[in-house]
Amino acid sequence: MKGLGTIDMLINKPEIRTLIPHSGLMCLLDRVTEWNDRSIVCITDTHRDPANPLRRDGRLSAVHAVEYAAQAAAVHGGLRARLADAIAPLGYLAALRDVWLYVTRLDDLKSPLQIYACRLFGETANTVYQFRVFTGDVLLAEGRISIMLRG
Repeated sequence: MKGLGTIDMLINKPEIRTLIPHSGLMCLLDRVTEWNDRSIVCITDTHRDPANPLRRDGRLSAVHAVEYAAQAAAVHGGLRARLADAIAPLGYLAALRDVWLYVTRLDDLKSPLQIYACRLFGETANTVYQFRVFTGDVLLAEGRISIMLRG
């Protein structure tokens, strides 16, 4: 994922929390390592946290890779808005398309998750993102998410 033509700054969890409405343990991303106008790369270890609020019966299903991707898209929207001296409007996950899960669980993965999201089209909260979630070089999940303006 290197070489996005990125804006060069590391963004950590406290700053991420200022960009999205998720708070406490529901903020699943630990840091942004790269981003530009079209794409973002985030890293996290929260999939291994026993207190992860998405866990059920001690396990974190791979379906929650979609939530990680949606949060990456939300952070991307927040960063783009901040660059324009604005605040991103609140949005919600409206649709999923072509989602493929290549594992059943995330909690048993030892390495950090890398979440890549690329804005295909749209502005502000009415956008479509392509996403991929990896651990190392192993693709765990991919698909498209549509985020619509809350209102």
